[in-house]
Amino acid sequence: MSIDTELFEVIEPAVQSIPFVYNSPHSGRRYPVSFLNQSRLDGLSIRRSEDHFVDELFSAAPAMGAPMLLAHFPRAYVDVNREPYELDPRMFSDPLPPYANSNSARVAGGLGTVPRIVAENMEIYQGRIPLSVAMARIDSCYKPYHACLRRLVARTHTRFGFSVLIDCHSMPGNIRVSGSGVRPDFIIGDRYGTSASGELSQAALQFLEELGFTAVRNKPYAGGFITEHYGRPARGLHALQIEINRSLYIDEVTLEKRSDFDQLAGSIGVFMQQMADFVADYAGERPLAAE
Repeated sequence: MSIDTELFEVIEPAVQSIPFVYNSPHSGRRYPVSFLNQSRLDGLSIRRSEDHFVDELFSAAPAMGAPMLLAHFPRAYVDVNREPYELDPRMFSDPLPPYANSNSARVAGGLGTVPRIVAENMEIYQGRIPLSVAMARIDSCYKPYHACLRRLVARTHTRFGFSVLIDCHSMPGNIRVSGSGVRPDFIIGDRYGTSASGELSQAALQFLEELGFTAVRNKPYAGGFITEHYGRPARGLHALQIEINRSLYIDEVTLEKRSDFDQLAGSIGVFMQQMADFVADYAGERPLAAE
């Protein structure tokens, strides 16, 4: 069963048989015409912030017994992996409300809830925009998306006694681990052990490495708002962020899929099944614990 709105989609399994929820918040590629008309960027440049086709890479989730939530709206339009009101005062023709967070590092970098730039520091807008535009996007996209994600996680936790949220993302191909020069294929983020059990993170790294990938933990991406907000391992709520190196599966200039896209998707499917089996075996012995 699929619940599809213009904004996001939940693809449900016939029966949820594993305590996982998969989430792809940045793979949306439906660009409103009004938004494109406000932008100074062309149709290809505006897509540079997408987690291209990540929803397809993890599309095996429902067949394995887990629901999958995916955004249709693009990250450049509104970013649900932020606090609800991380807003940049430089973007707007009106003053920000007092509850807005305008001092975060993400806002300073131009990547707040309503982003000022896409990747490679390209300005999205031709000039300042009304604050009401941002507020409308937060009310119509951000809040319903998180309400849906909360329901999925709460339902899973109630049914199984614990839940594992896998937050699925991609990263540029030129990312290196500081101090080592390693170019990771995957990064597992658990907010330095605060959003998921150490056993879960280590299992994810091990399975990816056994599949032939280079995988690292937390550097340079430890997880964003979703991982931080939904991960409460002491309560049985685990959240992992997974970043995939885009150069593995797309041409980063044309944004077209590489010929081995399906092969990578197959490997990710194997990884997902291994994670499900690990959690089933481990939880049968003792609950997943916080690190």
